[in-house]
Amino acid sequence: MKIVCFGPGPKFKGGISNYNTSLAKALDKIPGTEVHIVSWTQQYPAIIPREFIDKSSRMDLLEGSHIKVKYITNYNNPLSWYQTYQYILSLKPDKVIFQWAIAIQGLPIGRIVSWLRHHPEIEVILDLHFVIQKENSSIDQFFTKLGIGKAKTYIVHALKTYQELQTLYPQRKFQLSYDGQRSANPAEQTVLKLYHPIYDLFQPKADFDIAAFKQAHGLRKHVFLFFGFIRKYKGLHHVIPAFQKVAAQRDDVSLLICGESFWQTLDNTKLTTKIKNALFGLAKKVVLRQSDDERQYNPLALIDELNLRDRVAVFNTFIPNEDVHKYFQVADCVVLFYDYATPSGIESLSYNFALPLVATKVGHFPETIQEGYSGYLAEAGDIDSMAQQMLRFLDAPIPHENIRNKTSEMSWENYAKVIMYTK
Repeated sequence: MKIVCFGPGPKFKGGISNYNTSLAKALDKIPGTEVHIVSWTQQYPAIIPREFIDKSSRMDLLEGSHIKVKYITNYNNPLSWYQTYQYILSLKPDKVIFQWAIAIQGLPIGRIVSWLRHHPEIEVILDLHFVIQKENSSIDQFFTKLGIGKAKTYIVHALKTYQELQTLYPQRKFQLSYDGQRSANPAEQTVLKLYHPIYDLFQPKADFDIAAFKQAHGLRKHVFLFFGFIRKYKGLHHVIPAFQKVAAQRDDVSLLICGESFWQTLDNTKLTTKIKNALFGLAKKVVLRQSDDERQYNPLALIDELNLRDRVAVFNTFIPNEDVHKYFQVADCVVLFYDYATPSGIESLSYNFALPLVATKVGHFPETIQEGYSGYLAEAGDIDSMAQQMLRFLDAPIPHENIRNKTSEMSWENYAKVIMYTK
């Protein structure tokens, strides 16, 4: 069986690239499959002032697999969209799985999906990381409907996403499937209820000297970790003041912040960057509220404002794949004080290292985090509640075995089997 995984290939930064690569690897391990990654060359409009290519990692994430990768789809070149469709068609796939993670990609993805739907022998699957985007502007809704409307089958990682899908298309009939069986009713669309699998791209290393790393970076006994791109909705501006309240009561805690500032990846002195910033700023004024423009978002300034420099270690850069394990191995807990959440790659990555979570009661977190067993939940936007839950974790730590038990069936292998379901 031939399968195409459409999404960012392994040369790109970010969770969706890791996700698409992991999915392809899981499918590649199933006997009798031939797996292709068909990837973007540019994922977004050219005016977006950000570097998306991973120029730091040295690890070959596809080593040992038989997966073939084709970088072909340029957001800014509609001709490449048709070339992508033709290339996919030339592979004669049985299934094409599209990663849907941001509304702005609705125009090219929607066109490619629409062309493929003329070939009923191909099952077109949309793997939905969200339906209602964080900003949820009218233009986001337009691009989402454009992008996902023509799929034959959907995948959701949380029931909340399924409910959003029903809200977006109230006139459609959906069948929710937990085992992979597709609906035989042509008037129904199948929605595979799955989960965000546990990443296996990153593994703890037995010879890593945790004590030496903590000593070198001034980390104390208990370490709270914030990991990933620094974006406003991820709530680092909540994490730091909440941690201050914890640090005022405990001398044995540190905060570890790892990740690059999302909008600070280009050289702002270059003319090309200045032009991109100007054009992007104009575009955002047209389609977004002023509060949603986060290019000046700088929560790291709170560290000095709150006199926490000796209690916080910061790695404000993109973390290469081969170094990811270090930061999770030294941590006791991962902090996800998001303002809004869709199924999170950081949550999945934390579970891979058997780390519990302290998160806010937003999005899918109340569905996926079992209070007192796999983590603790704070009220969204409430710094006191966040600090209380961090202290609660220190007073009543979550055993690592709880995480292993909870996530034992959330493997990529099981995920791939549901997609490949046959009677």
